[in-house]
Amino acid sequence: MTTPNMTRRRFIGTSAAASTVYSLLPHTVIGANERVNVGIIGVGGKGSDHIKKFPKTPGAKIIAICDPDSAQTEEFLQPDNGVQDYRDLRKLIDNKDVDAVIIATPNHWHSLAAIWAMQAGKHAYVEKPVSHTIWESRQTVKAARKYKRICQAGTQQRSCPAPQAAARDIAEGRYGKVLWVHCSKLGSRAPIGKIATAKQPPATCDYDLWAGPSPKTPVMRKQFHYDWHWQFNWGDGEMGNWGPHYVDDLRHLLGWDDVPTKMRAAGGRFWDDNGDTPNMQIAYMEHRGVKVVIDIRNMADAVGGSSGALYRKSREGNFVMCEKGYIQIARGGGKGFDLDGNKVAQYKGNGGGGHVTNFFKAIQADDASLLKCDIEIGHQSTMMCHLANISYRLGKASSLDAAREAMAAHEDTLHTIDGIAPQLELAKTDFEKTPFMLGPELTFDNQAEQFTGPGATEANALVRTEYRKGFEVPEKV
Repeated sequence: MTTPNMTRRRFIGTSAAASTVYSLLPHTVIGANERVNVGIIGVGGKGSDHIKKFPKTPGAKIIAICDPDSAQTEEFLQPDNGVQDYRDLRKLIDNKDVDAVIIATPNHWHSLAAIWAMQAGKHAYVEKPVSHTIWESRQTVKAARKYKRICQAGTQQRSCPAPQAAARDIAEGRYGKVLWVHCSKLGSRAPIGKIATAKQPPATCDYDLWAGPSPKTPVMRKQFHYDWHWQFNWGDGEMGNWGPHYVDDLRHLLGWDDVPTKMRAAGGRFWDDNGDTPNMQIAYMEHRGVKVVIDIRNMADAVGGSSGALYRKSREGNFVMCEKGYIQIARGGGKGFDLDGNKVAQYKGNGGGGHVTNFFKAIQADDASLLKCDIEIGHQSTMMCHLANISYRLGKASSLDAAREAMAAHEDTLHTIDGIAPQLELAKTDFEKTPFMLGPELTFDNQAEQFTGPGATEANALVRTEYRKGFEVPEKV
């Protein structure tokens, strides 16, 4: 069975007109025993992973794939598999046989692709981060509610039994009051290299469609695909890449249905390459009496980067300190301890392997409440990462000592900065070339999703962005 379909002319017209047309269409339900026809939008790393795993996904079948680079889709096309191939995601979305889409594009396309899909009557699974700005993922939530579509965020650890069990124990008071949390992703990467003149996009890629809502500027990176993560025009750095997974775990563990109202970030990109997102970043936040440090690092430590001492200290994932004990938990599982360090709980997990299946079950039941990570949850967790990036982007050249002084209210921030210092020393960091940046302390209004107080004007300018003509995220969905 398929969902209602709009003509392409109606679909790509003004958002207000499209909204009016779709609201008059009947609401179609896919039965529990009926197959969900799926289109995969973006078949790079994560998109190709979805395609390869799909034979194990009950109740769904891929009937269309889309990528502006034909070289990305060609390996998945066979003469007899019936999969349709698209360059322009609008044409896939307009396919009346597609019931749902999985969006695994670069970050700058996530929200617009989801909104267009839901306006056309499709359900949407949106990979993390669910947006490139705070405003546009709020628009995605509005679209899901208006069109009554099933929209799942791809932070799959919501479907993992380990954080689910740990969250229950925290809520039931097993560990007492939560005092502070250290949320971290500590994994070394290499610089993306540096070029002085622009590189041509692959001959197989329609760069206009690839750029979509974001700037179609000259390509200043050696590797066209993937390394856009480390340029703010299209990506959100490691804070937006791995951050949403563990930040979502943090919010899940603490039972938060909103985000912190006070935050400050620091760090820098301590490589002389074409990237502009930080490769070492600290964000300090306070909310509901809980102090939070988000700690993102891509530089090697003294004994081998991601296999070194930082990992042996179990700082990957979330460390939740409570009055009666603490929890250490990361992808796949974790443990609970009393204050003497005795293990009192084992949290076994699977990394959220059933997350996509959960999406299809919700579609078949026509019940968004079955979703493990509804788009509203994904929006909140992604927003928390955007808050950290906004403070960082407004930062000024400073020093480690100034960061220590600015964040001295919480001992864990001092420990974190002291952990970063030897990594920068190991890399022989030249702070004249790659300065340490200290962002302003910002306050945020959860209801308005706007900054308030000192620095609000500059910060609110980063809550949303400008879009290229023809690829605008609609003001009214």
